[in-house]
Amino acid sequence: MNVDLTLIPDNPEAILQVREQCRRMVRNRAAVSAGVAALPVPGLDVMSDLSMLTGLVNDVNAAFGLSAEQVEHLQPAYKRIVYGAAAGVGGMMVGKLITRQLAVQLLKRTGLRVFAKSAARFVPLAGQVASAAIGFTVFRKLGYDHVEACTTVAQQLLAARTA
Repeated sequence: MNVDLTLIPDNPEAILQVREQCRRMVRNRAAVSAGVAALPVPGLDVMSDLSMLTGLVNDVNAAFGLSAEQVEHLQPAYKRIVYGAAAGVGGMMVGKLITRQLAVQLLKRTGLRVFAKSAARFVPLAGQVASAAIGFTVFRKLGYDHVEACTTVAQQLLAARTA
């Protein structure tokens, strides 16, 4: 059985519209991440970021029609395009079900920033503000990178479908 392709943005304008909706979602969740990072509770920010990042990636994938389940039901030729395009843009989370373990790997790639965010917490008030700013920036960067990867994959899939 093939997935209903109406779930996948079917024209360049629709892809750009989904892109902007997802970027807005990233900004909103990054703001929540920053708020949690400002709280002086050790470890809360990391657990919150893992949970929110996992949900964000899965929501962005689904918005583009690129969730693991949606991709699994595509025709084999389209699956190859999705996975090939995702690999080409470094979109290791496109078309996959994201788990906490994968989110941990992603956060480890930004290890220096996470360390700086944690270290900043030990300086009263100014450290909490710095921690929140770093948390917002890191979360937004990870989210935006994923949205751009999904945008590129969706555009390549659309090009293949209309060719």
